[in-house]
Amino acid sequence: MSALFNFHSFLTVVLLGICTCTYVKMHFPAILEQRTGFRGFFWKAARIGERLSPWMAIGCFTMGVSIIFF
Repeated sequence: MSALFNFHSFLTVVLLGICTCTYVKMHFPAILEQRTGFRGFFWKAARIGERLSPWMAIGCFTMGVSIIFF
């Protein structure tokens, strides 16, 4: 089943996308300087990861536990 029709898979893709964008922005800030256009979407995802980092960590941990055990 694709991630569009399965909420659990969709949530996994969104959380991993936000975490990846935040990681890239921390290590290579020049890549995500543009706030508009196609790269603007990734800049916004990185901003969400920066601002909500404790909640993102809880979400990623919960996602990992649910993937392992369910």
